[in-house]
Amino acid sequence: MDALALFLEKAAALVDRLERLVPAAPETVDWNASPAFRWRGAAARQPLQAIPRPHRLALADLLCVDRQKAELDRNTRQFLKGLPANNALLWGAKGTGKSSLVKALLNEYAATGLRVIEVDRQHLVELPDILDLLHPRPEKFILYCDDLSFEADDAGYKALKAILEGSFCAPPPNVLIYATSNRRHLLPEYAEDNQQARWIEGELHQGEAVEEKISLSERFGVWLSFHAFNQDQYLAVVRHWLDRLGTPLEDWETARSEALRYALLRGSRSGRVAWQFAKDWSGRLGLENP
Repeated sequence: MDALALFLEKAAALVDRLERLVPAAPETVDWNASPAFRWRGAAARQPLQAIPRPHRLALADLLCVDRQKAELDRNTRQFLKGLPANNALLWGAKGTGKSSLVKALLNEYAATGLRVIEVDRQHLVELPDILDLLHPRPEKFILYCDDLSFEADDAGYKALKAILEGSFCAPPPNVLIYATSNRRHLLPEYAEDNQQARWIEGELHQGEAVEEKISLSERFGVWLSFHAFNQDQYLAVVRHWLDRLGTPLEDWETARSEALRYALLRGSRSGRVAWQFAKDWSGRLGLENP
């Protein structure tokens, strides 16, 4: 009996070790937990994780990007109605509302079935797994890639390029990709790339390096550029957020001067800097006048 007990003890220990090596079965996705999700990787116990408190931002709070807002809103409404719609690339200056626009669209249309899944660059190679998961769902999904950029040998670059009209496998009709980037072509651009350009029979032909870098961004059917704000636009956004925060504006000239000084110290006039100043100024007034 002692030998049998010892054998069973060793067998139990071996089974315990094997269970630790075998990946656990993925947890079932609670699709009603939130309109926003984050892809954590196919190897995670819960690959698709709900974001319990997504950033609530209204479309009306996005100022000075009216053209970009109208075009992406129209594209999103087409998508929700089952009409043809395009993947979108939002590129340009930092802090000008690219990611905020995607968040605001989710806030606007979550009640009508829109869902957003945030996918980091390192997980783009798993896009086929994500699409297989989403294909049978009734909701409409935007795969959101924030601050996207690649190096030339990045595996995610090839995966995204294949999904965007490059693969034999058609993407499901309930999925679009919205990406934001500070780079318009998503890849670093070097002076020597342009040196490969050639005139052929009176026409300018780009070199292979440039063609490769352009080939990804041009696969997005909606291509929206965001530019740095001028002083009047920046101050308009500052005033908007101060009003939203319930901050008294009787002494607007003082707030205006401080807002300009704040932007000068940050080296940027943008919606993000305007929001940060509005919080700082409102908080300081709250301390001085409790």
